[in-house]
Amino acid sequence: MSAHTDAAVLASWSRNADPWVTAVRENEIASRVLVTNAAIVDAVRARHPRTALDLGCGEGWLVRALPEVRMVGVDAVPELVEAARRAGGGEFRRLSYEQIAAGELDLAVDLAVCNFSLIGKEAVDGLFRAAPTYLRKGGTLVVQTVHPLASCGDAPYEDGWRSGSWAGFNSGFADAPPWYFRTVSSWLALFTAHGLRLVEMREPLHPEIGKPVSLILVGSLG
Repeated sequence: MSAHTDAAVLASWSRNADPWVTAVRENEIASRVLVTNAAIVDAVRARHPRTALDLGCGEGWLVRALPEVRMVGVDAVPELVEAARRAGGGEFRRLSYEQIAAGELDLAVDLAVCNFSLIGKEAVDGLFRAAPTYLRKGGTLVVQTVHPLASCGDAPYEDGWRSGSWAGFNSGFADAPPWYFRTVSSWLALFTAHGLRLVEMREPLHPEIGKPVSLILVGSLG
């Protein structure tokens, strides 16, 4: 198996589930505390959904942060789903993006949110393609991802697999997952290619250095 595949992404997250739960719940990730947690909560609340899906929910923090929304969290990593269920605050299901793309979710909601959970290539393409199966007509897909300009580094500014890194995380992490880099224009094309009209784009800024930390894209299903 190539080191840079969707399967490798999932395998790495399974190995790192426990330290991830600790890092999130003990506020070890500065960018989340300073910027991105509030940014995604605000972006979801701005759409006023009654029902929602958290796709790639991890340990379930976003579901718990939005108690006013009837929300279901979905993740492929069993250890993360179990951690979410133990913490409560919503319904959590174990499903992969491939299973959702195959129509196994059997749930349609007002809004779906992907918060730093679109890391791969084919699995992400399938999830977008399946949007009409889990979003009601006129429903909204909200994506927060690392800002391409901030995360590109010294590599060429073009789509492609990159090696992962746990730099800045605690020593419990190992074997960082690969991730698929997309340019801003590639993200926009991903929405439009699958019938999602872009209605909003946000670039949350770091409060100290004034640089974009993430990119939030909001698409509406026609």
